Amino acid sequence: QVTLAESGGGLVQVGDSVTVSCATSGVTLPGSTVVAWFRQAPGKDREFVAAIFRSDSNKYYGDSVKGRFTMSRDKAKKTVSLQMVNLQAEDSAVYYCAVGLNLILSSIWTPSRYQYWGEGTLVTVSS
Repeated sequence: QVTLAESGGGLVQVGDSVTVSCATSGVTLPGSTVVAWFRQAPGKDREFVAAIFRSDSNKYYGDSVKGRFTMSRDKAKKTVSLQMVNLQAEDSAVYYCAVGLNLILSSIWTPSRYQYWGEGTLVTVSS
């Protein structure tokens, strides 16, 4: 059973930085497993933020966060983190950690392809 628990959200100012983390358990799965971050702002669809395949170190980012967000993982601690810098008001959202099984690259952008989700952590960027 896979469980995910996000932490680290909060209220920040425009231009600030914050890191959110996801503690994973039960993720002893094939290399095609993907761990990803999505976000959802009020009234909007869930948006892909970043992802990494369990089998390699390549990371993939949504266009709106490229150059500002960095995803990392600590295999020993079984955690993934998302460092966010130069935050803007439009980055305000609930950030979710997700795990998808047997995904291929073309499907990592789609929320419905992920089987496991955390409860989310709220990041509010105030101007």
